[in-house]
Amino acid sequence: MNHLSLALSGGGARGIAHIGVLAALDELQIPVARLAGVSSGAIVAALYAAGMPPRKILQEIERASLVKLLMRPAFSWRGILSTGGIAQELARLLGGSEAQFEQLQKPLIVVATDLLAGAAVGFDTGLLLPPLLGTTAVPLLFKPVEYQSQLLVDGGILNLLPVEALLVTAAPTEKVVGVNSNPVGQRTAAQLGGLPRLLERTFHLALHGNTRPSMARCHLLLEPPGLAQLRVFDYRRAPQLFELGYRYTLSRAAELHALLA
Repeated sequence: MNHLSLALSGGGARGIAHIGVLAALDELQIPVARLAGVSSGAIVAALYAAGMPPRKILQEIERASLVKLLMRPAFSWRGILSTGGIAQELARLLGGSEAQFEQLQKPLIVVATDLLAGAAVGFDTGLLLPPLLGTTAVPLLFKPVEYQSQLLVDGGILNLLPVEALLVTAAPTEKVVGVNSNPVGQRTAAQLGGLPRLLERTFHLALHGNTRPSMARCHLLLEPPGLAQLRVFDYRRAPQLFELGYRYTLSRAAELHALLA
């Protein structure tokens, strides 16, 4: 019998849809053998791998008020915002600042970008928090994370959907499902009014381009189309984001079960 592994994309607030995907998989009684993630997808994957039920993950994200955690100034030339607030919250949820990959209930690969080497790097052993903080550090906004002689930033810069991290060590019976929370969708000129929205759209399209090869390598791709209408900082829409991932995954139940046959 085959077993399923999940690659969870980044996407800021849209990554909350991954929680709905996991909730649907649990409801469908489809076990997840391994996970890989970048950016917000890595955080969701880590909490799930630690044994936290999906709806509990959603509750914690709503309780933590991520917007406030993200907006802490860094006063550094390397980034205007600090990951300190996120670090404290992750330490609380994952068992402390010294939490290890080996303590998780499911194998996890966190993929970040090393600015020094100019390459994507995967972490699956040792300290859990430094790679997690690194893969969430959007350049210019957040200070890079120094770890193991590397300078880590958002893993989505080089590959927003870390399918390859799973495929490299995949067993013959392992089926990799990619979950992309960044569908391009269609926009009107009015929706792109103003410089911030124009820059966000341009950045989104650039990242989508580097994701296409990974999407093609999945055994199955889940990409809830409704996410195209939501923005990367729409954290206050967490319940809606959850439902989009949840309902869409339930609609693909037959294909998911077929993978395990």
